[in-house]
Amino acid sequence: MDSNALHQYTNALIQESSPYLLQHAHNPVNWYPWSDLALEKAAQENKLILVSIGYAACHWCHVMEHESFENEEVAQLMNAHFVCIKVDREERPDIDQVYMKAVQLMTRRGGWPLNCITLPDGRPIYGGTYFTKNQWIDVLQKVSDFYQADPITANTYADELTDGVKQSEYLGLNTEPKSFTAEAIEHFVNDWKKSFDHLDGGMNYAPKFPLPNNYLFLLHFYHASKDAAVFSFLQHTLHKMAYGGIYDQLGGGFSRYSTDMKWKVPHFEKMLYDNAQLVSLYSDAYKHTHQEEYRKIVYGTLAFIERELTSDEGGFYSSLDADSEGKEGKFYIWEKEELEALLGKESRVFFEYFNVNTLGFWEDNQYILLRNKTDIECAAFLDITEEELHEKISAAKKILFEAREKRIRPALDDKQLCSWNALMLKGYADAYMAFQDTAFLEKALRNVSFIEKNFLCEDGSLYHNYKAGRSNISGFLEDYAFLIDAYLSLYQASFQEVWLQKAERLTAYVEMHFKDPESGMYFFTSDTDPPLIARKMEIMDNVIPASNSQMALNLFTLGHLLGNEAYLSQSETMLNNVVREMPRYLSAHSNWGILFLKYAYPFYEIAISGEKASAFREEMNKKWMPNTLLAGAESESTLPILKNRYAPLKTRMYICRDKTCKLPVESIDEALQQMK
Repeated sequence: MDSNALHQYTNALIQESSPYLLQHAHNPVNWYPWSDLALEKAAQENKLILVSIGYAACHWCHVMEHESFENEEVAQLMNAHFVCIKVDREERPDIDQVYMKAVQLMTRRGGWPLNCITLPDGRPIYGGTYFTKNQWIDVLQKVSDFYQADPITANTYADELTDGVKQSEYLGLNTEPKSFTAEAIEHFVNDWKKSFDHLDGGMNYAPKFPLPNNYLFLLHFYHASKDAAVFSFLQHTLHKMAYGGIYDQLGGGFSRYSTDMKWKVPHFEKMLYDNAQLVSLYSDAYKHTHQEEYRKIVYGTLAFIERELTSDEGGFYSSLDADSEGKEGKFYIWEKEELEALLGKESRVFFEYFNVNTLGFWEDNQYILLRNKTDIECAAFLDITEEELHEKISAAKKILFEAREKRIRPALDDKQLCSWNALMLKGYADAYMAFQDTAFLEKALRNVSFIEKNFLCEDGSLYHNYKAGRSNISGFLEDYAFLIDAYLSLYQASFQEVWLQKAERLTAYVEMHFKDPESGMYFFTSDTDPPLIARKMEIMDNVIPASNSQMALNLFTLGHLLGNEAYLSQSETMLNNVVREMPRYLSAHSNWGILFLKYAYPFYEIAISGEKASAFREEMNKKWMPNTLLAGAESESTLPILKNRYAPLKTRMYICRDKTCKLPVESIDEALQQMK
């Protein structure tokens, strides 16, 4: 029997692979995916287009679907007056960029679900985020009536709004002299410090997002500037996130954000991109501090990734929903009586450790597990040894984890995205370098094989998506930028030059198909893709760094490793184009800030040549040296940075800065001394 026959309604989304689109395939709304068919229908019938954008793990997207898109009365109104297009923002970030900017220009706010009404040619005239059913009906009727009554005014407004979308985040060439000084970046950070929450960590507003790149920049900045206040704030933030409800204290992994100031109540969805970057962040923080807490976070998060977001093929799935059984967070929260029944007399220790008390109380007799004491403090309070505490907590966590596994799980978004897989690949490479755990490198190599098999095309281009043997969306700049970065990390982790060759090939493709020759920046979409109403640049860093900032960093790294002056010059030009924006909003330019630091403070190239190059690399990778670049080979290499430096039976390290190298040394201690 056809499974669709079990449903009263089935629309064109049934042919899609995106879990988010499939969630809407049996709505009474006559949804279309973004396609030539839908756009041609709007043009032929002179109908307004409703572009509704969300993603599978989005809680309020589910709410609006239930209240409005599953309602026959609402669907009838939508079908009568609009061509309705559903978009998975994770599959089509290019479409999301365009209409998110339109809604932000109209309303000064954005988010998902994103609902934008456009003219038949796709130019926006109205938009917003979540609407209640009655609000939505009112909006649909008023916009439809307005367009029918006054199409000239509608077109004039659409022209103005579309021009605004085109101009936003477009950067031209900055012809002013390049100047990247330590004094300037220190001034930018001092302004940013006003937003620091010194009580609970993070920024002084809610909701609180982890924003891994913000904290990675601050870690880099502390290393360069030795600003003790920044380092204290950073450590406090990493500690608070690790102890808070935003981190799954039983199963590992971070939720997308905290709804409150204290990292207590998460929005329970778990995203691959957050966890990938947080693995890199905590790995780097461990290299600097060697705090056991950071090691546990990395291992716990990677255990979650392997258990719940890794496919049999070695790829990484996109996310876990916030909801299960129709309730947000139900999979993760506990009632006190349930815990007592499962743990018995050991519940007292568990309750103290994970705050099953007024601190951990959420709502409706439910508790969120979180910590506020170190192991030493908790053991002293309970009058037991640390060893006893660890044994009791470990046993209790095992019991509760097994009990939780029997619950109905949050829905899995099992599509796999090239850019997000690349972020996770880099996370594994960074964890390997920090801990020298070969299991991490093995998983990284397995994933890179998966990426190259399912995303990489013979002509050097990338696909963006993959699911069940199907890849059908062309890659965006983010896919190339993050995969190049992951290749560079694999080179740093192994000294295998094949990764540099792969990075160089992808960079050449980006240069050919994404570059804006006037500014030196890159467009988000390729010149081979069907055009939207605007061809956007992604400049500002967000939860995920901007693809332009990552390409600028890639060019800097490749330029040094390959001796490519054109890459180095372009990286510098890109930074100069952005530098005027950085003082105003450094948190939205933190990845650019990491590049800025490489110019403002001493930057070292470390070339290692000889039979012990790999052993030296392993030792150097355990250290936190952000303003350095490692290159090495156990034999003769043609890389400019290594050329003519091999000597049989010796291993030499060359410390270079500004194209000048100091005399070679044969020990790590001597090399480190030369960088002081």
